[in-house]
Amino acid sequence: MKKFPLLLISLFLLLATLPLRAQKEVGITVQKGVPMISVALPKPIFTSSNPEVVKTGNYIFAVLKEDLAFSLVFSEVPDGFYSFIRPLDPNQIFYKDWESIGAKVLVTTQVKEGTAGEIVYEMGVYDVKTEKMIFGKKYSGRSSIARTISHKAADAMMTAFGEKPIFTSKISFISNRDGNKEVYMMDYDGYNQVRLTDNTYIEMIPAISPDKNRISYTSYRSGRPDLYIQDLTTGRTKLLARGGTNYGAKWSHDGSELTYTSSRSGNAEIYTADGSGDGSKQITFHGSIDSSPDFSPNRQEIAFISDRGGSPQLYVMNRDGSNIRKISFEGHYNDSPAWSPDGESLMFVSRIENQFNIYLYNLRDQTVRKLTEGGRNENPSWSPDGRHIVFSSTIQGTAQLYIMDYNGRRLKKLTQSGTNTTPYWSK
Repeated sequence: MKKFPLLLISLFLLLATLPLRAQKEVGITVQKGVPMISVALPKPIFTSSNPEVVKTGNYIFAVLKEDLAFSLVFSEVPDGFYSFIRPLDPNQIFYKDWESIGAKVLVTTQVKEGTAGEIVYEMGVYDVKTEKMIFGKKYSGRSSIARTISHKAADAMMTAFGEKPIFTSKISFISNRDGNKEVYMMDYDGYNQVRLTDNTYIEMIPAISPDKNRISYTSYRSGRPDLYIQDLTTGRTKLLARGGTNYGAKWSHDGSELTYTSSRSGNAEIYTADGSGDGSKQITFHGSIDSSPDFSPNRQEIAFISDRGGSPQLYVMNRDGSNIRKISFEGHYNDSPAWSPDGESLMFVSRIENQFNIYLYNLRDQTVRKLTEGGRNENPSWSPDGRHIVFSSTIQGTAQLYIMDYNGRRLKKLTQSGTNTTPYWSK
């Protein structure tokens, strides 16, 4: 596989959208366990008969439907219900028709042929009860960015309803599919898997920044496991930590800080640094092994793993290393804590009866729930909205990446080729 051109990464990250009409955003947030918002998504209306325009427009629409079905926020009205009402006329919407088939929100799409072979995809989103437009968006581009247009449209839906966008988020990971352990990046749904490093060195444990412009990872390019930050727009790398073993960097939710493990003092301890990689500071000082740190969403606390009590267990401390308290008391080996975006739960891996599975610890009621079963399940990472989890598993043989809902349901395989490990979902 060829290395993904940095210029294309830059253009991809900077793809812009144009508003159709200024509208006030809807202040609705769908909590976990609350009924989803019923959405009607009638087929697009085409103003061009160009086969390529029709093909691309239908593809954008199909991916948009997949995104919303995945969201756990929206529930689509069954396509068969549309035959019971009048066909959509975007110039004269009969809202009572859509209300009669259970739709709370109506999404209209019109596809036009733009200039220089581009497609123009217009989306209007309406509140059926109030009969008012919630927002409108216009996207344009060539067929090669069709999936990006779909994901941006789905993210616009999430944002309008008070949710955090996830469909243009990225997942970084390590794969040996091309013969060497290299850093890769892909869309949330497993599409557009691209290699970010291309060398003969071993790379490990990547983490992409919230703005998707930087990525940290451990590399043996110097013959030692050093930590680097790579700028995805320029390709430049910066040394974050060297001396001893340096690994497991994770970004704060706002991207302003990093926390990582280093043994450069002679023992595995936890450090923090600013988002540019400067100002490293050691915050644990103990003869045991302290590792796998992760910032809480508000950056005031850090979860980590320590064997200071005997076996590796889950601990939480203040951001400066003070007020250390033990969270887990079971399992012979615990690892990979990951703080949920709402700050209410900690996900981690535990080995119990020689089985590695992912567990969810509720910080409020101190209950633990098992999320996986079968195979070796490791390195869980939350989606930005906390409704989904990506992780590595050997449930089907070799280690591959999977995605599931926060409750362990709807398992989906994302990778196929080679061995794929240590996924990290941009916050």
